[in-house]
Amino acid sequence: MQEDSLAPLPVARCGRASFGQTSANPTTFPWNTLPSCDFQANTPGDLLSQGTRLRLGYDTFALHLLFVAQDTHPWATLTERDAPLYKEEVCEVFLDTEGDGLSYYEIEVNPNNAVLDGCMRRVRNGFRKDFRWRCAGLQTAARTFEGGWAAELSIPFDSVANQTPEPGTRWRANFTRIDRPAGLSRELSAWSPTGRAQFHIPERFGVLEFE
Repeated sequence: MQEDSLAPLPVARCGRASFGQTSANPTTFPWNTLPSCDFQANTPGDLLSQGTRLRLGYDTFALHLLFVAQDTHPWATLTERDAPLYKEEVCEVFLDTEGDGLSYYEIEVNPNNAVLDGCMRRVRNGFRKDFRWRCAGLQTAARTFEGGWAAELSIPFDSVANQTPEPGTRWRANFTRIDRPAGLSRELSAWSPTGRAQFHIPERFGVLEFE
């Protein structure tokens, strides 16, 4: 798939709000008042049988994200920190807070609320993964419900940016999902589709703008 055949990079607006305790409950304030975006098939021409909606917000301390995934059979077996969650079902966050394409953070959460976090740094032949990095202060919660599952993340700014973004600040980011429906092929979906069977393409990260 040629790069110029893909849609322009999307822009997501991140609203400021007052957040309480992490709950992974999509009906809890303030989620339903915050901006949302829907995922698309990661490769043009592919069809998704189960959709994903993301809501975004922030406060003085952290970026807050809520993934709500349609899923007739949400599943995962992995429960340990930094296990290869991407081999099962998972929602993922990619953040390039400098916007220079030289490094970015990756954080994954599965339906068991297991976490994989790491930092990717550009080297001569691509990117080197460093899973020794920990997102200090990260809070997550996951739950399943009839017809799907939800994952909520609270990512402290101290861990990824050293300061609270001012209104108008822009980061490069992507938000993605790996779904493995029973009896069907793996489905890859993303807020900013990369056009390939992988997500680690920072050139295709969209723009996250803080309001």
